[in-house]
Amino acid sequence: MKKLSNIWLLALTCAFVLACQPKTTESTEETAAEESSDETAAESEKRPSPLEIKEGQIAGKTIKVHYGSPSVKGRTIWGDLVPYNVVWRTGANEATYIEIPQDITVEGKTLAAGKYSIFTIPKEAGAWTVIFNKDWELEHGHFQYDEKNDVLRVEATPTWEASSSEKLTIDVESPGLVIRWEKMKLAITIQ
Repeated sequence: MKKLSNIWLLALTCAFVLACQPKTTESTEETAAEESSDETAAESEKRPSPLEIKEGQIAGKTIKVHYGSPSVKGRTIWGDLVPYNVVWRTGANEATYIEIPQDITVEGKTLAAGKYSIFTIPKEAGAWTVIFNKDWELEHGHFQYDEKNDVLRVEATPTWEASSSEKLTIDVESPGLVIRWEKMKLAITIQ
């Protein structure tokens, strides 16, 4: 009986020691990744303008765009919330940015592979200016914009549609990047 009692005591001691051991690096990393993912999802749910990431191919080239997607919410967008003739971050929150793994042509002009923030200058009539800037990681969008860091400026003319898009979207589709918000559609040609 004493021998059985000693075996149980030894087994409990081993179980206690093993339970008190620090987690392995792998399980610690997995837990940290899960917590980070949960925090990102929770943060995205709290944002009035959720973070969107769109990816697609144009002319065999993969393009990824990251942006905050605001909603109209009954507001007057063009010329009011987004003023004319002023640099706009083309989204909400931090700067919208594009990732391109190889050189592309935007509206007939070459843009080298890399990451770039995207800004636009909306106009009441005619073509809008589309800006690609080398500072792609701007926490406060157009408030940190510096024209000296522009890599490329092109012109694209918006069209106005009958149907309205409540949320801003930026899709990678033919002919390149297509921005839609409210009744505006701005197609930026990429090859």
